[in-house]
Amino acid sequence: MTQSAAPPKTTTEAAPYQKIGEVQLRAVVDRFYDIMDTDPRATQLRAMHAVDLRPMRERLFQFLSGWLGGPPLYYQRPDHKCIMSAHGAFAIGAAERDQWMACMRRALDECGVAADVRALLDRPLALMCEAFRNR
Repeated sequence: MTQSAAPPKTTTEAAPYQKIGEVQLRAVVDRFYDIMDTDPRATQLRAMHAVDLRPMRERLFQFLSGWLGGPPLYYQRPDHKCIMSAHGAFAIGAAERDQWMACMRRALDECGVAADVRALLDRPLALMCEAFRNR
């Protein structure tokens, strides 16, 4: 994991995963992909994904679980890849970065993630998205 993709830091003992929990994190990931799949403003981002979003829903949930300080499910997968190299084959520019962030911000908000947790996650997520840019 690159420095720019480092998970969010908290000043309390509870990791962001404990503040969100498995159920709410799954809801956020599902809402994220629902938004991406239907919002015309996310067309470029959607085009980078397969028709069937179920595998990606599970991978993103698993990645975020560990990234947020919960179970490292993604890295326990025998087929896991470095998160940066997993995105290397895609042409990711500012538009795709911004579409991903807009979908994620909306999903976090619509799923009722507390404002302080959303604020805690925003910068690290934005830095991670920026790190994926390759054009």
